[in-house]
Amino acid sequence: MEQPCVRVPRESGEATRRALAADDLVDRGREIVVEDGWLYLPVVDAAAVPDDYEVVDREVPRRERQRSPEDVLGWRPTYERLGDVVLLDEDDPDRAREAADAIVAADLPVRTVLNRASEVRGDLRVREWDVLVTDAAPPPEPDLAPTEAIHREYGHEFLLDVTEVYFSPRLATERHRVVEQAAPGERAFDMFAGVGPFAIPLAARGAEVVAVDLNERAVDYLRENARRNGVAERVTALRGDVRDVAADYPGWADRIVMNLPHSADAFLDTAVALAGDDCTLHYYDIQHEDDPFGPGERAIRAAAGDAYDVDVENEQVVRSYAPHELNVCLDVRLVR
Repeated sequence: MEQPCVRVPRESGEATRRALAADDLVDRGREIVVEDGWLYLPVVDAAAVPDDYEVVDREVPRRERQRSPEDVLGWRPTYERLGDVVLLDEDDPDRAREAADAIVAADLPVRTVLNRASEVRGDLRVREWDVLVTDAAPPPEPDLAPTEAIHREYGHEFLLDVTEVYFSPRLATERHRVVEQAAPGERAFDMFAGVGPFAIPLAARGAEVVAVDLNERAVDYLRENARRNGVAERVTALRGDVRDVAADYPGWADRIVMNLPHSADAFLDTAVALAGDDCTLHYYDIQHEDDPFGPGERAIRAAAGDAYDVDVENEQVVRSYAPHELNVCLDVRLVR
């Protein structure tokens, strides 16, 4: 049976494999084939492969199942991956150490293993990490720090240091859902932009984007990521409090992203001031499961007052946040 494969020159094979693996596109149940100077990398979903890769169909042999950390340990550790950096969430230090060793021993592309040492803290939304493993593999780029990762998501790449910025790979599907609604020529304002996981794909869709964050390092990475993804000319990255920055953009936005779910309601007056005559607002919130959308809708209507008609176009449950609490998004259209 033929299998979709990405075909690349042999010398580009490892870099391509890393890129596809970071987006979980590599079919680990099939062998990589080398033939006539070409590498054929089997993929699980041809439609999800970025357009700059060539996809062909060909026969590739099955491979023996790869070892997972669970195979090594006999129990399943809690972790997620950002490129070749693995993030553990284990409370017990001995258990975390055991899990880190198993992750390195398993068939995962891994360079660094970290374990969460604190919750997200402060206005900059960063957390502390215990570094358990470094240099388990060569970095994908020279001079990459042990805690820096190159994360790939829906054809875009994001450089970040998990010890300096906030980033959640778990929200990839939700970010893609929002970005797919944008149209070329829109003016989009990302009020809490981080390293650019909303801003950069929006710019790639053809939007003009203003992206703001309090964290100076996040803005540095945002600018670098805009350059990496070829959208620097459409992204204005600004460091500061969005309430101050917004004074320069009254009535400017066709689309506003408010991904600060614990306290976005405190910034709704700013969002209304930014909104143009017809603006879509993506408002993120965390609320009890008994009424996950009501508090956000009431807050938006109160902020809009008589200046806008408010239409809640979509209510989206993003994920479970805590027992009986949901992380949600309201897609709201404001028409002056």
